[in-house]
Parts: sequence; structure tokens; C-alpha cells
Amino acid sequence: MIDLDNITLTYPDGTSRITAVDDVSLRVAAGTVVGLTGPSGSGKSSLLAVASTLIRPDRGTVTIDGIDATNLDLSERAELRRTKVGLVFQQSNLLGSLTAYEQLLVMNELTAQHARRAARAATRERARHLLDTVGLAADAEKRPAQLSGGERQRVNIARALMHEPAVLIVDEPTSALDQERGGQIVDLLLRLTAQHSTATLLVTHDRRILPRLTKTHVMVDGHLTAEGSMADQMRG
Repeated sequence: MIDLDNITLTYPDGTSRITAVDDVSLRVAAGTVVGLTGPSGSGKSSLLAVASTLIRPDRGTVTIDGIDATNLDLSERAELRRTKVGLVFQQSNLLGSLTAYEQLLVMNELTAQHARRAARAATRERARHLLDTVGLAADAEKRPAQLSGGERQRVNIARALMHEPAVLIVDEPTSALDQERGGQIVDLLLRLTAQHSTATLLVTHDRRILPRLTKTHVMVDGHLTAEGSMADQMRG
């Protein structure tokens, strides 16, 4: 679970400060996908940065899988991300020289040396299993240039799940894809969230996918202006 409680985040602007996130609270339970939408510049990316512990808020608390991340130092927040948080960015950011299989193995390099040696066989097995789960078992030895945009995003998602995170933070996963491939990525995220009991927070501008999510929040000028299931909002 991820719990954001009364989050406020400001940035310096000359002699004053701009409020990017203004007293925002939201909760994402395990096994659910919560959407965050709204116009550009509304504070969505800033809220994602706080939720993923990349930025410490001015006020409020961030709780990830029962751990209060707000007062952790830089190294402690980095360790929390390595063990509890999976990040799926808008661009897949795959390493061009590595195969799909190797992209996942690289995640193991972020763990402690003793854990890496002890769990090497299990890591290889998990990487193969996740590639199979996202439908890329036959493409494990292909490099990014040999994969389509949708396939690269599938590798990106599998890579984010390598360390079995409690929380998955997903930023615009379908923005570079056509409608069919974007729909497949949403199908995949919904299925994997349920299978792995992750708490998934997803930012998107694609309103077509919102009715499929567990709940959607709309963000405008740093505030959450609506919440609930998207179906309920559409009926209203």
C-alpha cells in the first residue's frame, strides 16, 4: 500500500515559492490501480516524484508498505526504492546493448553483493518467468532495436517488477503507443497488479483507459478535484 497524507510541495521561484502540490491525500491499496489525470502543469509529475520518494515534500507524510518514508535520508530512501518501489517511466529507457533478458538481470546489480551471489540462479529464473508473464519469452534475446514500442514497454514493466515491489509508480505508459498497443499495456498492468498484489499509481492523459481503473483522481492546479471509480464519475 502507498498512503500520501496531506502532501504539500513547493519550488523556489525567485524570492517566493510556487506550490506544485497543495495538501493532497490519496491511498492506493494492494492489488488496485489508481489513476491520476489532469491537464499538463497540474502537479501530477510532482506528486509522482513525492510518491516514489525522489523528492521530499514540504509537509505531509508518505507511507510505503507500512514504512514512513518522509524522514528517511537520501541513502535510506534509495534503499526503500530498491526494495519496495517499481518505477515505469514514459520512455522505456532500455540499454541498447542488452537483450530483454539482460535488462531484467541488471536490476539484480542494485542489490547487495552477498544477496546477488546467493540468489543468482533465482534471479535468472525470475527474469525468465517475468518475460513469459508479459508475453516476451520468445523475445528474451532480442535487443531494444529489435522490439516494437509496445514490446519495449513490456520489458520496462517486467524490469520494474524484478525485485517484487510493494508499490508500482507508472508515468504515462501508453503515451508513445497506438490505441491497440496502449490497451494491451493497460491489460498487462491490471493483470500484474492483481497477480502480484502491488499498489499501482498510474498517471495518464488517456481518458479512454480511466473507466478500467479501480479509482481515478483528477488533479488541477495542485489540488485533487475529484475521486471515486471512473464509472461513478461518468454516471454523475
